[in-house]
This record gives sequence, C-alpha cells and structure tokens, in this order.
Amino acid sequence: MKAETKPSPARSIVNIAAYRFAPLQDLQALRTELLAFCSAKELRGTILLSTEGVNLFVAGEADAVESLLARLRAIPGLEPLSAKYSATANQPFRRMLVRIKREIIAFGVPGIDPSKHTSPKLAPLQLKTWLDEGRKITLLDTRNDYEVKLGTFENALPAGVDHFRDFPEAVAKLPEDLKDETIVMFCTGGIRCEKAGPYMESQGFRKVFQLDGGILKYFEECGGAHYNGDCFVFDQRVGVDPALHVSDAAQCFACLSPLTADEQRDVRYVPGKSCPWCYRTDAEQSAALVESRNRAMQAAMNPLPGSLPTDVFRPLRVPQECEGFTVLETFSRLLKHMPAEHWDEQCRAGHLLDSKHQMLGATDIVRAGDRLLHRRPHTIEPDVACDISVLYEDEALVVLNKPAPLPMHAGGRYTRNTLQHALDQVYRPQKLRPAHRLDANTTGLVIAARSRHFAGRLQSAFAEGRVQKTYLVRVQGHPADDAFRCDAPIGREACVSGTRAIDEQDGDAATTLFTLLERSADGTSLLEARPLTGRTNQIRIHCAHLGFAVVGDAAYCEEDAVPRLTKEVGEQPLCLHAWKISFAHPASGETVTLTAPPPDWAS
Repeated sequence: MKAETKPSPARSIVNIAAYRFAPLQDLQALRTELLAFCSAKELRGTILLSTEGVNLFVAGEADAVESLLARLRAIPGLEPLSAKYSATANQPFRRMLVRIKREIIAFGVPGIDPSKHTSPKLAPLQLKTWLDEGRKITLLDTRNDYEVKLGTFENALPAGVDHFRDFPEAVAKLPEDLKDETIVMFCTGGIRCEKAGPYMESQGFRKVFQLDGGILKYFEECGGAHYNGDCFVFDQRVGVDPALHVSDAAQCFACLSPLTADEQRDVRYVPGKSCPWCYRTDAEQSAALVESRNRAMQAAMNPLPGSLPTDVFRPLRVPQECEGFTVLETFSRLLKHMPAEHWDEQCRAGHLLDSKHQMLGATDIVRAGDRLLHRRPHTIEPDVACDISVLYEDEALVVLNKPAPLPMHAGGRYTRNTLQHALDQVYRPQKLRPAHRLDANTTGLVIAARSRHFAGRLQSAFAEGRVQKTYLVRVQGHPADDAFRCDAPIGREACVSGTRAIDEQDGDAATTLFTLLERSADGTSLLEARPLTGRTNQIRIHCAHLGFAVVGDAAYCEEDAVPRLTKEVGEQPLCLHAWKISFAHPASGETVTLTAPPPDWAS
C-alpha cells in the first residue's frame, strides 16, 4: 500500500476522509467516548458509526487529527484504517457530530457486506496507465448527479441518480452488453464503490473494478490527468481541484447544486435564494406554488373531514337581549328553528355546555357575552364537492375556485366539510379570511386575505362597490332583449323560509346588469350578470323577479320549474358561477383581474 501523503505544515488545518468496513460493537459507548475525545482536541466534522464500520470527515490541527486516527486504529477491526489528506487555511466544518447509523453509507440492499467481499480494487496509477493507453473500459460514476456536474473523468458514464439508494434501479437500466466488458467504477473516496461493486457482480456484471481511494486518492497520486473539473466534497469547501486545494466552486442554498465560477457570475445566481439550475421567473414560482397548494388541498379533503364521526361543538354567543335569561330560554329564543322541547332534551342529555365544556342546567342563568356550546356527538356530515383549486396566491391574498355544493363557513349541518376548514388545514398556522361569500351551491371565484389588515381593505372594497364582479348564470326562458337591467330593491329581512323578497317600500337599493350570451334550444338562456350592489341572493332574486329564474334554484324557482334542487346543499349546483372579478390589489393598489374556468353547464 502506498504511504499516506500528508499535507505541508505551511497550511494550518488538516482535513481527513476515511472509512473502514468492520464489525463494531458497543456503539453508544464508543460514540460518547469519541465525541468527548474530539471536543477536547478541538476537532470538527462528522463520524458515522455502524455495526458495519466507520466513515468520517474530520478537520483540525495536525497533531489532533493524528491522535484521532491512532485512537480509531486501536479498535479491533479498524487497524488498517487509512486516510486521505488535504489542507485548508480555515476550518471547513461548523461543529463535531458523532452519529450512530444503520449503514455508514446508505444503500438499503441486504446481503451486501464489504467487510467480507468487495470487487477488485484498481490503483489510481494503474487506471491512469489504462487511460493513457486508450484501453477499452467503461468508467462508471456512481455519485449523485449534482456531484457529477462539478467534475468527472473524461467520457465517464454517470449512474444518473439523486441518491445512492437509487443505484440498484440505475444498474437495471444499463445495457446488457456491459456485463461482459471491463467496468471501473469510482466515487469521491471509494466508500460507495465498496457496496456498488458487489451489487453489480450479483446482477451478472463479470469484470467490475473499483478505483481504490476514489477521486481524492487519484488526485493525490495522478493529479488531474483525464479528469475535467473539480471534485465535490461534503463540507464548506464544496469542491477541491486536482491539487486538493479548495476550488472556487460554491453551492446553491436552494437546490444544493455545486456552482462553477462562471455560474456564480450568472444573474440568476442570488446567494441564499437561487442559481441558474433552480431559478424560476415569478410566473414559474407562482405556478409551482399553486400546484403544491392544490395537492395539499386535495389531501385535506380526501377523505372528507366530516365523513368521520366526531363530536362537534357549535358556539352560541349570548346577546344583550338575553341578559339574565335561563339556558333553555336563550337557546329557544336564538335558535327558533327547533322547538323548546328539543332544547330541553338536549340539556337533559348533557349537550348544552359552557365555554369550559361544563354541562349546563336548563334553569342556569346566562349573561350577555357568555359563550355557550351545543355538542352534537358522533356527527357525520353530508358529503360535499371536494375539488377546491387554488388559482393564484401572493403575499396578501389567495384566490380559489370553489366547487359546489360546498358551504364556505360552518353552519347548519356543516362544520368540517367547509371551505374555511380546508383553508385552515392547508395554510396553518396562517388564518385565511375570505373577503366575501358565495352560497354553498354557487361555484367560482373566492378571494381570501392572508391577514386581518388585507381582509379589511378587501371587505371595504366589496362593501363600497369598488369590486367589479361578473357571473355566468343559466336561466329558464329566453329574454327578449340582449341587454337589460334590474333595479328592484331587496328586502332587508329574510322570510320564514330563509329567502328574501323584492320590497319596493323599504328594501335596499339593488342593481344588476344582464347581457345575453346564448339562447339555447332546451328553453334556457346563458347570461352574463354584473351586480353593481352586493345584496344577499341578489342575482337569484332579480332573475326570478324578471321571470327568468336560475336553473336549479329551489328557493326562487316556480314550483313546477325543472330541473330543481332541494333547498339544502343538493346533489348538483344551481347554475350560477362567479366568473370574473376585478379589484385594486390590497398591497400594491394595482388593478387585478381574475377568471375562474366556466363549469360544464356554461360551456
């Protein structure tokens, strides 16, 4: 064996890379001892311990490094441990780590034991001779693709892997005729080839050699002959040149790709953010973020969160008008859709609670501002549409395409199968706030703000009519005019059925502009609707008032109109879609115009 080449004493920090496959025991005790030893010697780097051996990259003063090697060689099985040396002016490691791992080089293939068998080793000088002679061999680079990018041997075949665990899959893709040819595999220091070689032999490759000591030892003995570029190393040096000096390579913080000097001069290289290999335009970054959000959204809604039986707690805030009322009187007054007998039964069953989840008695007195809870045990919610999609997002807002049927907020029979619940899951810990509302059976654009500040600005814009909204709506019948409007005022209070009505006397002003897009042979028409005001159910009420009720609207259709839906969240949405929206961005003030893809009924 060639004597180890040690660095010149002119350089202050000595770097060593070493490994040895050998059965080791009592790893926890050895870890504790080595960590204390290295700390006392002011050494930094990483030592990996496993029952299969040791692998280390350590740097420090020359005497300290030699004392560590002497300590390791005193361990049975590690006596032949050899090291590869290089020198730097500064310490390349931040701290000292000693870790216990399943393998000292992760491979994940059982039965490969380099302490018992490895492929024949080829000395660096012998490889150089073969390359000088032009001998027919295949140089197989077993390293990861990002390492290969910084430098490799001339005409070498890269394995094409992102991680060494992927090597078996890469071997399966090699040409069959390579099994009878001479293959010389190599890596940084040789450790990966100790496992790669025996694995290739197990797959039928008959003439496999491994470069002894890897690229680093080849640099020591042969310099840069037949090698292009630098060698990637796993520390702050990033790369070393054939003289084993630190190269001018850097590493991208974002994608970890090594970067040459030319790549560092590229305008796309922003230290800590991007490089030419991972740089994305604003549009590309936005598209990638949206794609990631949509995957998360689908995961949050599949299975539907409300499909699993769970105790649901519906809150009720006591208003001033109920000050001094009993619990039974309060629930009966505020939730009139259920009779007093129902709330009495709920109270006896222990389902009416205070804010601390303590059971309340029917005659307990409440105070204004108290928070009461109605527990609904083992609740399973009705199914809803789950294909929520994110169309756009930035630092201030998120734009969604809401499917139907899907309630936006908790209410009635819905607590978890809602848009707000999905947003809470995907964007946690951030709390998104929708700036406006769509009915459960209405599809289309929903704008949500990322903060209370931006939500306030958007909500004010909606309330003051500074947001231009355009809907697609399919109605029953054929309007005579291609463009028309409705100015009928809408009542402020809901009827007993929960609907609202035209109120010419005391109603709030409401205006909707309509444009005819298509008169269909089935007796329906497709309209574009632009509400200039924002009254509840405005488009649906105005369409019905004009005699052209929205298709699928059970609340405002005539009794014999078809197709119809039940008033609850139905099996299909009504034909109303929030199509386009234009508003001043709450952060920049610039005009933003967004569009949601039309549903099938509007095609």
